[in-house]
Amino acid sequence: MAKQYWLIKSEPNKYGWDELIAEWEAGDNKDNPGQSPGMWDGVRNYAAAKHLRTMKLGDAIFFYHSNIGVEVIGIAEVAGEHYIDPTDPKGIFVAVNVKPVRKLAQTVTLKAIKANPKLAKMELIRQGRLSVAPVREAEWEEILAMAGE
Repeated sequence: MAKQYWLIKSEPNKYGWDELIAEWEAGDNKDNPGQSPGMWDGVRNYAAAKHLRTMKLGDAIFFYHSNIGVEVIGIAEVAGEHYIDPTDPKGIFVAVNVKPVRKLAQTVTLKAIKANPKLAKMELIRQGRLSVAPVREAEWEEILAMAGE
């Protein structure tokens, strides 16, 4: 199966890029899903949860700061495929683990993404409330170009 591309959103004052890096630098429980660094949990939207279930080990992820910053800030990858979200008392929703790869050379703002006609069909724009969304390969490449990479 070909590599897939994703965008995950988080409010940086709740769980931001720096927290993700700090978790991986601490290195605790890397072999125990549900206790591993970069646990992407708390997703309670069915469409976003479906995307989490579709993610495969090694898939590429844009890490997006929502509400504050409103920008793509870094690249991560799927480090652990879906499992039952330990924060879900009903055991319906799933979590994955994400690992930081690198911060972008230059962040890419939502305003810049919306202004780029090549990104007009991007899920981030079409379904802006989703916290986990697929990214087409051409969109991935365009955002990398916008970031100076």
